[in-house]
Amino acid sequence: MCSDSTLYRSVRQLNPGALAAVEEAVAQIPATVWRRLPSVWRNEGVLDFDASLVQIHSANKERTAPTYKGGFGFHPLFCFYDGTGDTLSSMLRPGNAGANEAEDDLQLLDSAIAAMPAVFQSGHHRGDDPQPARRQLTARADSAGCTEDFVRGCREPNAGFSVVARSCRQIHAAISLALDDESRWQPAVRQDGELRCGAEVAELTDFCKPSNWPPGTRLIVRREPRHPGAQTSLFPSLEHRVWGFYTDRPGDPVELDRFVRAHAHVEDHIGRLKDSGLERFPFTDFGANSAWPAQVGFAADLVRWFQLLCLRCDLHQAEPKSLRWRLWHAPARLVRSGRRTSLRVLDGQPDAGALLGAHRRMALLT
Repeated sequence: MCSDSTLYRSVRQLNPGALAAVEEAVAQIPATVWRRLPSVWRNEGVLDFDASLVQIHSANKERTAPTYKGGFGFHPLFCFYDGTGDTLSSMLRPGNAGANEAEDDLQLLDSAIAAMPAVFQSGHHRGDDPQPARRQLTARADSAGCTEDFVRGCREPNAGFSVVARSCRQIHAAISLALDDESRWQPAVRQDGELRCGAEVAELTDFCKPSNWPPGTRLIVRREPRHPGAQTSLFPSLEHRVWGFYTDRPGDPVELDRFVRAHAHVEDHIGRLKDSGLERFPFTDFGANSAWPAQVGFAADLVRWFQLLCLRCDLHQAEPKSLRWRLWHAPARLVRSGRRTSLRVLDGQPDAGALLGAHRRMALLT
């Protein structure tokens, strides 16, 4: 292992070309990992977009700026693969960068597609014929992605979209017409398929058609009993909180509602990055710091792949801090004898079974 100072100098010398070469090399790994996960390899590709504020307590770092929440720092943007939580692409931005910058989102989309295995890329480069596409891709975002430029840009690489709607007069009028039409509303379901108590879903495309958006765009809304502390609603109501989204996906509105709400997984992915070093930008110049989110993503992805392939039970979804104290710090020893490698763990070690099981699965993989 190299020293901290050597690593510091190496990262500072990374230029865009060298970072692109590293990203290209790392992009070869997901194909091997995803093939071993049938539920990931056989399904469509869902790309989750989200940004997060990173507080910086120093004004000496280039391009740090005040944030919209009153803090100070950076406002990086990420694209994750929902099936595994991989960080497919990232972009460091100043703290005052806008949340709805379609140009940044589309640049990230192109980088994310390039980081996916070839079978997922097929037919999804800009200008490609959609017919050869072997996997459907869908870009999923919160209201920051609710712009005409972004959704139209998704169509260029033959990707679909599902973005949270913003409040506007058209939506207010559509909801007003639908609130008393009980025949439109269907019971909503949770992620496990069970009924979501008190929540209902309706499609309002016939009442609200965005004129400049791509053909096939649909508006679907969900209403649920208003509770104390509820987030802002699309519609001013004392009884319900109303939430909605635009999508070009076919299918039942209830299932589409469940699909879009799964975008909440992105908070877990960003949380893993922050626990893995995202909040500790070590450089003063913006160029060197721009490479930092990518490196943190590489490290977090390695841990995530290890979890998916080698761990079971609660450790399969454990946070980095839990893994650090339960596995990485566990006292153990690798012993090589008679052309065999054995793992010896202290008697009574709480997670000895998980550690030994992970070692056995690693041996089978290699």
